[in-house]
Amino acid sequence: MSIEFCGLELAHRVINGSGTFDAIAARRVFDEGLRTGFPFAAYVSKTITLEPRAGNPPPRLWEAPGGLINSIGLPNKGLDGYLRDDLPQLADLLGDAGGEAADRRAVPLITNVMGADSEEISRLLEACQERGEIAAVELNVSCPNVKTGLDIGADPRQLEDVVRAVRGRTQKPLVVKLTPNTADVAACAQAAEEAGADAVSLINTLRATALAPQATVRPRRPWLGGGTGGLSGPAIRVVALAQVEAVAARVTIPVVGMGGVQCARHARDLLDVGATLVAVGTESFRDPASAGRIARELQSLEEG
Repeated sequence: MSIEFCGLELAHRVINGSGTFDAIAARRVFDEGLRTGFPFAAYVSKTITLEPRAGNPPPRLWEAPGGLINSIGLPNKGLDGYLRDDLPQLADLLGDAGGEAADRRAVPLITNVMGADSEEISRLLEACQERGEIAAVELNVSCPNVKTGLDIGADPRQLEDVVRAVRGRTQKPLVVKLTPNTADVAACAQAAEEAGADAVSLINTLRATALAPQATVRPRRPWLGGGTGGLSGPAIRVVALAQVEAVAARVTIPVVGMGGVQCARHARDLLDVGATLVAVGTESFRDPASAGRIARELQSLEEG
C-alpha cells in the first residue's frame, strides 16, 4: 500500500505527532531494530525554534483520567543546533528505514517549526528550504504550553496573514498544525488553506491544568511547573473526531488527524470523517512500536 501526501510517497497512513517520539533516543535503545522496523510512514520532528529553549521547569507531567497533561514547554537546541546535530542523525536513520529489504524506502522527514512572528517563521522556513534532508515543514501555531504561537493559530485572520507572509519562503510542502483551543477550528483551517498551506494537522493538545494534591495547603497551587499544560490521550479522542470532521468538510487540502489514537479502529474513525493520514502521539509513550501495529491492523481493515 502506498499513500500520496503533498507530493510525498508514504508506505502507509500512520505518522507521529510532533514531540511524541524521540527517534534519536529510540535509536540508541533499539539500534538496528528501529532501522528495519521504523513504525511511521513519515517522521515529524519535535518543534524547532530559532533560539534554544530549556523548556518549562519541572514537574512537567500529570497523569489524568484517560489522558496525560504535559507541560514540557518545547525544549530544543534551536535552529542551528538542530541543523548541526540532529538533522544528520535523523537523515542517517530515515534514509534506509521502513521495513524489510524488498519494501525498504526512505522515510520523509517533516520538520516542525514555531516562531513568535512572521519574521522568525520566515527564517526557520528559509533554513529548512536549503536542506535536502527535509521533505516538508510543519508550522506549529497551536502549542498551549508557551505563549508564542497560540494567538496566531486561534485567530483566522491573523493566521491567514502570517501563513501568507511566510508561504513564499519555502517550496517544500507546508503543513499548518492547528490549535483546538479556538472558537472555530474550521475557519482557521480555511484561512490556512487560502493563505497557501498544502495541508493541515489537528488536533494538538487541549489546554489543561492540575492542582497540587496537598489538600491542607491553601490556596492550592498548580502542580505543573509551567502552570498549565496540554491534555492528550484517549480523553481527547471524541474532540479530535469532531474537529477533524469539521475541518475536512471545510477544506480541500489533506488533513492529518490525531488525538487519542490507540488502535486501528480509532485511526479508521479519523479517516472515515475525512483525514488523509493519522498521527499517533501519547500511545507511543506506552508502546514505542504501537504505530507499526496500528498501521498493519489498519491495512488489514482496509483490505477486508
